Amino acid sequence: MTDGKSVRVLLTGFGPFPGAAFNPSRVLVERLARTRRPALSEARIASHIFSTRYAAIDRDFRALIAAQNPDIILMFGLAARTRHIRIETRARNLMSFFPDAGGYVPETRTIAAGAEHRRLTPSLAIRLRLAGRSNALKCEFSRDAGRYVCNYAFWRALEGHAGNARRLAAFIHIPNLRRTSAKPGRARRPLPGLPALTRAAEAILLSLLAAHKRTRNQS
Repeated sequence: MTDGKSVRVLLTGFGPFPGAAFNPSRVLVERLARTRRPALSEARIASHIFSTRYAAIDRDFRALIAAQNPDIILMFGLAARTRHIRIETRARNLMSFFPDAGGYVPETRTIAAGAEHRRLTPSLAIRLRLAGRSNALKCEFSRDAGRYVCNYAFWRALEGHAGNARRLAAFIHIPNLRRTSAKPGRARRPLPGLPALTRAAEAILLSLLAAHKRTRNQS
């Protein structure tokens, strides 16, 4: 049991998938979950690494929500073709025919027939982008979380607030990490290192905690 002031936070990342033998969202989530800062003292942080499979999202997500009833869900995934942080503002009701990590290919092009896309509130998206930029990293809005498992997970996170009407959910796409031996490119923005990316992720988490606190105080 915990006091009523505790905020339950669920951090999630993903394992490898076809075309990405290493997924940096895993190491980022594991590192962020170990963060010990006074500003996070009221947060009860749990973490989970999803297998990059649709079935794993359906199975594990339900179990995590039932067991933890998180106030905040902060999800991270890899966008290997970008070199900056992306605040996903929309989970599209679309699916790809690209196989997941288990080889499964969706049979339909939509997650839920006739349903609208699900969106992050604009005010929250703005706060998250500002937080992501606070450590001199490029951080931008994205209206396209793809049609793959990341988008599917974000859709499920935004799907409803059963059992917790004040729940906040956000999905952040991150680039690959800079290799220590890699030389900075002149023409392209250099990839971030894990320390800088972790600081940006901490700032985003703190922004979500502040947003949750405002909502709680208003109720």
